[in-house]
Amino acid sequence: MDWWFVVLAIGLVAFLYSSVGHGGASGYIAVMALCSVPVQQIKPMALALNIVVSILASWNFFRAGHFNRKLLAPLLMGSVPFALLGGYLRLPAQWFQWLVGLVLWFSAYRLWVRAKEEKQVHPPSRRILVGTGAGLGLLAGLTGTGGGIFLTPWMLWRGWGTTKTVAAVSAVFILGNSIAGLAGHFAAAQEFPTSGLWLLAVVGAAGWAGSRLGSRHYPAVLIRRLLSVVLLIAGAKLIFIS
Repeated sequence: MDWWFVVLAIGLVAFLYSSVGHGGASGYIAVMALCSVPVQQIKPMALALNIVVSILASWNFFRAGHFNRKLLAPLLMGSVPFALLGGYLRLPAQWFQWLVGLVLWFSAYRLWVRAKEEKQVHPPSRRILVGTGAGLGLLAGLTGTGGGIFLTPWMLWRGWGTTKTVAAVSAVFILGNSIAGLAGHFAAAQEFPTSGLWLLAVVGAAGWAGSRLGSRHYPAVLIRRLLSVVLLIAGAKLIFIS
């Protein structure tokens, strides 16, 4: 495909995902698969792009005052070692991808029909947060994502924080898991593709704009519905693009 299509698609993914505190790995994977990028290059490139966008999203949501360290620290404590393990493992994934894709579609539906901000917040215990982080970290490493597509709808459904607090926590969670997943991939493969590194600048510009708008200007209802669209895209990628 023409380079302009790649730039437009990757930039749109970065803008949309970053506005809800995500890095965009599942979207980048879909675009690269459509563009016939070699399979062995897709996972590390998606994680590298994810790291750039999640850094920018973390900064913008933090500066806007939505960060919650008490939620984030136990999640990262559980997730990072398992994201490293997931990045190292090589498993046959077709049925796993279909199952996760359907879960994401169900989450998208729930978020769209219940887009209104919940008034009650119920933070969980530290033990539950560590366990949740471990499970989602493994999923993140196995799928080549940062785990935000799993963490955000779960936290919103359980009422663990407001929409923008959840987005801020997810952004840093994604950053930690993406670094760990990329390290695990490198430990297993001992190589990293360099042909698409120019895309880092594309996602950097788009990710800054998206996270800036999402953290400071978009209302909670809009963010939840944008997140629904993100989950639909991610689910379609996992179900239809292997």
